[in-house]
Amino acid sequence: MTTLVTGGAGFIGSHIAERLLQQGERVIVLDNFNDYYDPNLKRANVQRLQGYSQLLLVEGDVRDSVLVERIFAEESVTHVAHMAAMAGVRNSMSQVALYMDVNLTGTMTLLNAAARVGIEQFVLASTSSVYGETKNLPFTETDAADRPLAAYPASKRAAEILAHTFHHLHGMNITALRFFNVYGENGRPDMMPMKLLRATQDGSVIKLFNGGNIARDWTYIEDTVEGVLNALQRPLGYEIINLGVGSPISMREFVDIVETLSGKKIAVENVPTPPSDPPITFCNNQKARLLLGFEPRVKIQEGLERTWAWFKRVNGL
Repeated sequence: MTTLVTGGAGFIGSHIAERLLQQGERVIVLDNFNDYYDPNLKRANVQRLQGYSQLLLVEGDVRDSVLVERIFAEESVTHVAHMAAMAGVRNSMSQVALYMDVNLTGTMTLLNAAARVGIEQFVLASTSSVYGETKNLPFTETDAADRPLAAYPASKRAAEILAHTFHHLHGMNITALRFFNVYGENGRPDMMPMKLLRATQDGSVIKLFNGGNIARDWTYIEDTVEGVLNALQRPLGYEIINLGVGSPISMREFVDIVETLSGKKIAVENVPTPPSDPPITFCNNQKARLLLGFEPRVKIQEGLERTWAWFKRVNGL
């Protein structure tokens, strides 16, 4: 088994690559180290992987069809964990062309190359944001998901639909996983968990949408990785599967937990919720449990305790 992990220097991708390497699998990491956030953090993620002899690191872009075709042709790729994307829901409101290009064209480039060599399984990272501001709770895969609130989820929904075309025309096994608010060690600095942890040390003011009266369904990185690894091992034809805990909490509660763990009061500013953000994310994970054997084990309190312990360790606190 040789797995291509695109975006393998990022938060989720590096954890997936690390677990595969620990299992003795051969892994190719493809990442362009873009500057959406500090590339040095991505370099540090890759550094965790460098001790494994079966790792091949390729610095490049998923939209580079020549490079992608060469990887598939020369490296005998059997599985793909496609995590690469232009991230950031709110950022996508002002950069529509970029998000559609990276997230849709990049996915098309990978699917084309994968179809030519007949890979065994293609796992596509999607997002719970595709559900938009739906009244149907919890979010279920049978929902239309045809009212995205920004270009990021629109590009991910388009990628899901394009993936079905490749399944239909080429018989490819493709599983699209809709991630729900992933957090944990080595988390992205632009996401709320890392912002809150930093705020306990530097006193920065956190913008709290609607006074914290929005709810998110947080999924610990370890559980998310387990779901992805299970999906890589289970070719199912074409499936879209939610990957989340199914237990949303308000952002005010989330802040309270971090304050309790750190013993620090976090300064917050009450701001309106931007039009890109729904009032709640809420995962129905029954399909993941049935098809992937997915069993999220880490509840929010424990997950934040682990994340806080990591944060203290890496910052010498």
